[in-house]
Order: sequence, then C-alpha cells, then structure tokens
Amino acid sequence: MDDATILQSTSPVAQAQPALKRWEACLSLDFSKRINRSYLAKNLHVGPLVLQKSLHPEGDAVCHGIVVHPPGGVAGGDSLTLNVSLNQGAFALLTTPGAGKWYKANGQQACQYLKFNLGGNTCFEWLPQENILFDGAQVKFSAEVSLDAEAKYAGWEILCFGRQAQKEVWQTGSLHQNLSIRRNGKLIWNELSFLKPEHKVMQSIVGLHGNAVSASFVIAAGKVPDEVLAACREIQPKLALDMQARYGVTTMPEIFSARYIGQSAQCARQYFESLWQILRPWYAGLEATRPRIWNT
Repeated sequence: MDDATILQSTSPVAQAQPALKRWEACLSLDFSKRINRSYLAKNLHVGPLVLQKSLHPEGDAVCHGIVVHPPGGVAGGDSLTLNVSLNQGAFALLTTPGAGKWYKANGQQACQYLKFNLGGNTCFEWLPQENILFDGAQVKFSAEVSLDAEAKYAGWEILCFGRQAQKEVWQTGSLHQNLSIRRNGKLIWNELSFLKPEHKVMQSIVGLHGNAVSASFVIAAGKVPDEVLAACREIQPKLALDMQARYGVTTMPEIFSARYIGQSAQCARQYFESLWQILRPWYAGLEATRPRIWNT
C-alpha cells in the first residue's frame, strides 16, 4: 500500500481553462517520518501539476519525488504553485523530469510560486532541472522558505534566456524573481531581481555580461565548516562545455551561496552537482545520490 493519502480535485477554474487559455495549477505535498522512514503523507493537486511517484532510491531515510507538469510548457497567464511541508524529522528531495519551458507571453505574465515549510530537524532539497525562457516570455518566479530552528534547506535554480539549441536570443520579455528564507520567522536571506533584455545588467561586466545562463545554489544549514568551503572553492565546472563560465562560492553566517554565469545549462548543473557531492555529507550526513531521472 502506498504511504500517501492521495486527494485529487478539479475546480471550476480548472474546468474553464480551455476557454480562458490558461492553467492555474497547485500541488501540495506533506512529508512525515515514521520510525526511520521518511514518506509522503499527503498529496493534493488541483490542475496540471502532479507528483509522479514517491521513491526511496537511497533507502528509507530520504523520500524522493518527481514533480511533473503534464502540458510540458507554461504559457502566458498560467500559474503554478508548489506547497511543500516537512514534519518533524522528515527528509525529502524533489526534482523535475526535464527542463521547464516558459513560452512567449502574448501580453500575459506566467507565474511560479514555491512555498516550503520545514519543521524541526527536517531536511529538504529542491533540485529541479533548468528553466528555459523563450523569447517573449514574461515570467515571475517567487520562492518562500520557512525553517524551524534545526531545519535544513538546499535548492538551486538554473535559468536559460532563450532556446540555445535553436540559437534563440531573449530579445523581449521580462523576469521578476525573488527568494526569501526565514528561520523561526527571522529573515536570513532575501533576493530580488527584475530583468528585461534591454536592461544594462544583461550586458554589463558586473551583470550577465551577455551570457544566456544564470544559476544560483543556496543552502541554509548553519555555518559552513572551513574545510568544506575550501573544498568547494577547488571545484571548477567543465570549462570544455563553457569557456565563458564565471562561477564562485561564498558564505554568510547561516547561508552558503554558489553562482554560475555562462552559456551552458549542462555545465551549470555539472558544477552544482560537484558542489553537492561535497556539501551534502556536511548538511545532511549522507553521500549525494543522483535522482535516477537525471540519467534519462
């Protein structure tokens, strides 16, 4: 029997989508721990955003899940909300099966809202594959992370401006982005950005410097040990994949932050995975185990 209690519903809003040409989707997940097993305790979705399945590829301690958006792409006016709660002692990792595609907006903004609530002595990893902003996309990404005293969070985001495979350049559109992390209600990390293709920061040497990929990896797990930080600073991306890559790591009292700017989403993810191999034994006490979906 599955660990989860699965509830599904279709709202009048969802039923009206074909006429409105937009989707409002919400997925709410609760993870709990029983004895030594982390498991999916609640799975509630409205609209086209679902959890494919909960898995335990590295044993009972960690519950893995794959978040799927069946339409395959997000159009202007669409809204995706992912709510995740972890109860006492639970450990969960969520990823996505492939790149997120954000289409030309046609005058309407597409939104993604992430709300993560982590209880005592929990650990949550949000490690999605890249998001691709098509030319003309108008996108808002918002993430709010709420941590109890002993909770630990690790999450990355990889953004591609334009479809590189088609040599598409992001010439029109906009990106609103914010990430806030609070511990016991106190704000410990806050990022805000607003970008348009014509903004000077897109070409500036202190900004994206004309690069099409911007990526961030943030961990909230307390002070990073000096030896862990030193090992992270020795890591380099595979520059053969991206000769223009610029990268680096830094720490604050409660935050580890890594950045990547370049031309290759593949190179950005390889760099972050290499850092993850070093960082996970520190913050989670476990070796890094790649989600199987990354191999497909």
